[in-house]
Amino acid sequence: MKRHAIVFWVAAALAVLGFLFMLLDQPLNLIKMLLIPFLVFGVVFLLFKYQPGRGKSRKAPKIKPSARTMEKVAAAKKTHTAGKRKHYPFQVIEGSKGKNDDQQPKYH
Repeated sequence: MKRHAIVFWVAAALAVLGFLFMLLDQPLNLIKMLLIPFLVFGVVFLLFKYQPGRGKSRKAPKIKPSARTMEKVAAAKKTHTAGKRKHYPFQVIEGSKGKNDDQQPKYH
């Protein structure tokens, strides 16, 4: 673990020295070299901060329902919550073929 830390700090020191020598020797080239990464980082940051197509979408104006509609909704909620089971208008119709008790499982 200590060996990895030494390698990291040596590489960091060499990077700082190279940066300082380039800054003292050719400051305009350093600025040109760092300009593109900073611009790319800035554009990506702005895209994350102000995501296009999100937020400022036009929403339809909210329409207030009439009193009659609200009564219908309230009545539907009361009947739905009052009963535990729903009643469907379906019923099972026995088929015309005869039942064969031998093929029917005992437990089902």
